[in-house]
Order: sequence, then C-alpha cells, then structure tokens
Amino acid sequence: MIQLIPTSDGSHTIFVPELNEHYHSIHGAVQESEIVFIRNGFEYCKADPVNILEIGFGTGLNALLTAVKSIETGRKVLYTALEKYPLPEDIVNKLNHYSFAGEKGKTLFMSIHSTQWNVFRKISGNFSLKKMICDITASDLEGRFDLIYFDAFSPDKQPEMWTYDILKKVATVTVSDGIFVTYSAKGDVKRKLKACGFDIFLLPGPPGKRQMIRAVRH
Repeated sequence: MIQLIPTSDGSHTIFVPELNEHYHSIHGAVQESEIVFIRNGFEYCKADPVNILEIGFGTGLNALLTAVKSIETGRKVLYTALEKYPLPEDIVNKLNHYSFAGEKGKTLFMSIHSTQWNVFRKISGNFSLKKMICDITASDLEGRFDLIYFDAFSPDKQPEMWTYDILKKVATVTVSDGIFVTYSAKGDVKRKLKACGFDIFLLPGPPGKRQMIRAVRH
C-alpha cells in the first residue's frame, strides 16, 4: 500500500513499496520539482503560449508549480499530463504541496485535482489543464509540444518508460527547438535521447542528484 512521507524540505512524497520507489526526491519534493521542471524547463523555454506535456502526473506537483508561475508571469500555458494510475482521493487530500505554492496554492491545488479527466479545463486565467488516464507504452501521442516534463519512475524501477520507443514517441510530438527535462542523467537515457534527435545538456541536479538532463530537439 502506498505511503505518504515527508521529505527534507517538509513537502510530502509518496512511497510505493511494490517498487521500493518514491514519487519525488526524499531530499525535497518541491525543491526537486522547482529545479528540474520549473527553473530548467519552464523558465528556460521561451514559447508563449507554451504547450507542455508531462509524462507522469503523479501528485500534480509539477502542474501546481507551473500554474503558479503562469499566474506570476502572465504566460499562457496549455498543460497535458499523462497518468496510468491516478492517486486515490484520500491520499490527494493529505498532500501538503499547496502550502509551498503561495497564497493561491490551495485553490489551484484543489482545482487541478478536482478537474475532470480527459478534457481540457481552464484552471486559472492563463493555465489550462488536460489530465489524461493513459498508458504511454500502449498508446500513441498526439499534438505538438514546446516543453516536455519527463517524470516517470526511475529507469531502474520502471525501465519500460525509458525505452527508445517511448522516447521516440515523445520526440515525435516535440517541436523543433522544443525542450525536454528530466531528473535522470543516466548514460543510457542520454544515448537514447540523442538517437531520437535531441541535443543533450547536463545541468547541476537538485539536492541528492549530481546532474540532470535538459535536451533540445533539433
């Protein structure tokens, strides 16, 4: 049974005993998301409006922090998030991520989690979200995206999500000069992304991770 646990920055993550894996870094869930996906993804990507594809919606933390930045910057965001196993409501209701997201955090958090699956819905003035119940290993991807948040479980725990075929699916829907960010910096992931048409850049990672990947589609 999944378990809610605090991380080093006080924000929650979820532990999955079957995989012996956490949804986020135990060194700080919010810190990790801010560094990997917001600072090195959203703030680096210059598209406006920006079409974002997230692989692994999970607790909705990346969507929440992106919505906050959308409001702060005035950038229009069209956010599509894929998730095979949506979290049960009782777990979602115990998460404290909204307390790290400013004065509008709780309202945004509740809207993100209560919005209907599989349809686009406006969450705030500039931020629209489509959560999709989807198994990417068995489904084709549609659309064109400026920014990819690749936040699947680690390659060691969920190798089927990091195959060449999956990364090629993602590359196919990424625009030229589109950005791909992930917390992983494994050599095998770098090689596959390069084979899929990305230029690879290694950046300093969040606490507990020496490096992370930002890749640019050419």
